[in-house]
Amino acid sequence: MAARLDPVDLTRALVRCPSVTPSDAGALAVLEGALVPLGFTCHRLKFSQAGTPDVDNLYARLGTGRPHFCFAGHTDVVPPGDVGAWSAGPFAGEVIDGRLIGRGTVDMKGAIGAFVAAAAAFLEGRRDGFKGSISLLITGDEEGPAINGTVKVLEWMKAKGEIPDHCLVGEPTNREALGETVKIGRRGSLNALLTVYGTQGHTAYPQHADNPIRRLMRMLTAIADRPLDEGTAHFEPSRAEVTSIDVGNPTTNLIPGKVTARFNVRFNDRHSGESLKAWIGQRCAEVGGRFDLACEVSGESFLCPPGPWTDRLATAIRGATGRTPALDTGGGTSDARFIRNLCPVAEFGLSSATGHKVDEAVTVADLVSLTEVYRRLLAGYFADPPCPA
Repeated sequence: MAARLDPVDLTRALVRCPSVTPSDAGALAVLEGALVPLGFTCHRLKFSQAGTPDVDNLYARLGTGRPHFCFAGHTDVVPPGDVGAWSAGPFAGEVIDGRLIGRGTVDMKGAIGAFVAAAAAFLEGRRDGFKGSISLLITGDEEGPAINGTVKVLEWMKAKGEIPDHCLVGEPTNREALGETVKIGRRGSLNALLTVYGTQGHTAYPQHADNPIRRLMRMLTAIADRPLDEGTAHFEPSRAEVTSIDVGNPTTNLIPGKVTARFNVRFNDRHSGESLKAWIGQRCAEVGGRFDLACEVSGESFLCPPGPWTDRLATAIRGATGRTPALDTGGGTSDARFIRNLCPVAEFGLSSATGHKVDEAVTVADLVSLTEVYRRLLAGYFADPPCPA
């Protein structure tokens, strides 16, 4: 018989591990200590790549059959910043006035603690077990370069035949109140570096020079002056935002020979990284002159269409919180952009209001409620699987 776990105690234990990317600081050992007694088989997976730090990850599974439900998340956190500005130590895990304060409480050790506690509650009293499997994919490389984390764990899972039917990522998806929002997809993200070349010269004789700033301005206007589209059924319009323009010219009477700009495009499912690269290049070519364009796509847009899987999740949220969540695709990127290549994936976790801030915190009440959401999700998922068993 599974033992009941307290999500607050487990989250506090995780917060007390100062696991700033790429350090594990004992966080995965805390999880193993909770999961093994529940019957999970745990695999510690360390990955490395030249030029990047080694990263510890964890894959744990209970059961061998289908359906196979996977919970994904990360134990790494961003640095605490000005420690003196916190009302409690960022890694002390203190509960003050009903709020658990600490780096990672929201993003996203609280969700991990809630899921493990929910799994324990779901398993409690099931003497004969259950038909199916529950797994956890936990990385220590989500807040960093995301090279030696989820991507490589997924490759290991595919090689081992560990293919879930559905996955839930515990990112903080709600703006204010628990139960507001489920993420069923994410926009893609493209970062671009545009370098425009001209001919250096004296500002008194512009006819003998070629000012690249003028052409860069026309290029950026063509790229970022208006949305790229009108949006789609589940996505807002795609748009480019200029983040930097650099000339490096302190001389007032010198026309520069080169100028660079950086911009980011968040794009919906009307585009791909490759189609956007071609579109941006065409806009620049229409202005003319010599330029270099370097683009990096950190994630393609993706969508998990509403259906039985998202219905199970919404039912669990409504039962635990009384709120019917909106199905949304806004915000930044997450490791769901990698998992979507393996199985249908959605995201639901705590409120993002204090994430990455000084005094990041979650209320004890929300941790308890999130645990109940996850418990109800497991119960509904395995009672009436949204996929062939």
